[in-house]
Amino acid sequence: MASDRGHEETGWALLGYRDGDSATVVATLPAGAERQAGAAHVRFNPEAQALASRMVRQNDKRLTLLGVAHTHPGSLRRPSDGDFRGDVQWVKQLRGGTGVFGIGTADALNDPQPGVLWQPRPHRQCQGGLSWSWYSLATGDRAYHSLPVEVTLGPDLALPLRPVWDLIEAHADRLDRLARQLNRVGFEVVAGKSGPALAVNVPLTEPDTVARVVLEGKEVRYLLLQGDNVLAADLPESRVDQGVFMLLAELAARPRDAA
Repeated sequence: MASDRGHEETGWALLGYRDGDSATVVATLPAGAERQAGAAHVRFNPEAQALASRMVRQNDKRLTLLGVAHTHPGSLRRPSDGDFRGDVQWVKQLRGGTGVFGIGTADALNDPQPGVLWQPRPHRQCQGGLSWSWYSLATGDRAYHSLPVEVTLGPDLALPLRPVWDLIEAHADRLDRLARQLNRVGFEVVAGKSGPALAVNVPLTEPDTVARVVLEGKEVRYLLLQGDNVLAADLPESRVDQGVFMLLAELAARPRDAA
């Protein structure tokens, strides 16, 4: 898709499973519109990445950050010297001290079979003029190592988040803080008034009772779900974490039989 940011690098964080010397990527988190990027670098939106990782991992705590994949304008299919300086420090934070790194370019030859993924080398994938080259880097390495790659069938577990990524970026810091302050906070993508919306669920002590915040566009709605009943709270508070605590305080002040 053409845009005024078409000359910039972009990328994705890679979540998945480690098993000995192998790694399986099952979720990709985009750098986001709030990334810092140019023709020779990309820095992901860290707050959105942290929240999105929390959202994907809420159903499977085994998922871990494996590495990153990003594009290079032109034909540089290897990580740059600048990539290495950052990556060799960053991998120290990863489980096992080893990261997976993909470099995407738009310089592949025509597909031998149109539309079919093909691999001119074990570490390189090509399709439709696009190329991905894969490498590993471990703490203490002086250079990247080519990483053989295979494609396995399965969904991208982060794909459902793409329609609400703008909401994740807009509210990431406050939502991540809320999830760290309260137990069992959950997130889901729901049907909104005019499209997908992001819901934040805070289970309460009463059976089948949940405080819910629905984020859609610039609108923030606070609801109380009690079984099949839905009650709307009149809270004109756009700061989601503060709005949730205001709602909890209002509920705590009610008589026990006045739900």
